[in-house]
Amino acid sequence: MKNLTTIEQGKTNAIISYITIIGTIIAFILNSSKKNSFTSFHIRQMIGLNLLSLINSWVIYRFFGGIASWTISALLAVLWFIGLMGAINGEEKKVPVFGDYFQDWFKSL
Repeated sequence: MKNLTTIEQGKTNAIISYITIIGTIIAFILNSSKKNSFTSFHIRQMIGLNLLSLINSWVIYRFFGGIASWTISALLAVLWFIGLMGAINGEEKKVPVFGDYFQDWFKSL
């Protein structure tokens, strides 16, 4: 459990990370000089969601069509909302299914 100071100091940047890929990049830059573990957690979640979204756009749509891609997009939107609500509520809530992987794959960030 993070202390309240860490969460409060990192909450704004954590929320920013969920505002499209541009927000993720901005949050990453803002977090690079003075690392906040709460912000880093949410940046890792959002980097993973952004990568899944790109894969969906380029691979799933191309090989499986629009209905499959739309369905996955809807599921990704639900995962995004869960992550955003975690950031707003000051929780390190991993997105279902993929959250542990994102934390492991991007642990150096």
